[in-house]
Amino acid sequence: MTRKGGQAADEQAGTAAPTLADAGPGTANPSAAARKAAAEERKAAAQRARQRVAVIIPAKDESRRIAATVRSARAIPHVDLVLVVDDGSEDNTQHVAREAGAVVVRHSHNRGKAAAMETGAAVVAMRDAPDRQPRILLFIDGDLGETAVNTAPLVPPVFEGHADLAIALIPPQPGAGGRGIVVGTARRAISAMTGWTPTQPLSGMRCLTRAAFEAATPLAHGWGVETGMTIDLLRRGFRVVEVPCDLKHRPSGSDLKGQLHRAAQYRDVVLAVNARRVRRAAGAVKRTVAPAQKPPQTHR
Repeated sequence: MTRKGGQAADEQAGTAAPTLADAGPGTANPSAAARKAAAEERKAAAQRARQRVAVIIPAKDESRRIAATVRSARAIPHVDLVLVVDDGSEDNTQHVAREAGAVVVRHSHNRGKAAAMETGAAVVAMRDAPDRQPRILLFIDGDLGETAVNTAPLVPPVFEGHADLAIALIPPQPGAGGRGIVVGTARRAISAMTGWTPTQPLSGMRCLTRAAFEAATPLAHGWGVETGMTIDLLRRGFRVVEVPCDLKHRPSGSDLKGQLHRAAQYRDVVLAVNARRVRRAAGAVKRTVAPAQKPPQTHR
């Protein structure tokens, strides 16, 4: 499932380099054109070969699963950095993650998922070399365990330039509770504001370019981050795709803890959506009250 603003995704993929047979009879020097196209393709291939991916894992109290998640994430092709943002854990998540091979930064207290994502992206930016392309950012949850490597299909659409944001479609999780109220709320809001209806609007496994991430900041608060990001990027014309990934994580159940979690999700999703509705309405009023100024006329 794909959504983009502007040209179709297939047009963004580029066309094959022309050959001598492609040149028409009116071409003055078809061999020179073919050589130029081949050189450009080699340059693009070299740039892709130099492109790297950073995995960012916001985590809180994930000491039981974080080591397996980190080791599995390190096996994803093109990944050269796995960064865990310990968001105020009360267990030894940071130590376990570091021992598993991750770079770890820590919030002294819990600041929420959006803040952890922004911290992670900022640290990756500091580690990006000035003479190379910024790393592609792959955000994953800390409880994926050995299945973290299965987020690898999210990378190629972004890596090859077909999408700016790739979102994981996750199979049904055994033991998951809830009645889909939060998912339905987010789905309807995204559809109403962008024209695209996602299958899993709350999926936290996301791969995106640095440019797309910066366009989505500041991120929506807490659990509204995914819904807000999707709306913001689609409305700015970025291309979004959903990609099936065989992932397993710890679902929220039907107990009191699970119900409180879904209540917090619903609150944050509604806040994110309403903030964007207000922003859109304010923009419409501004355009009505202060229309585009005409260039000054000159008199001779």
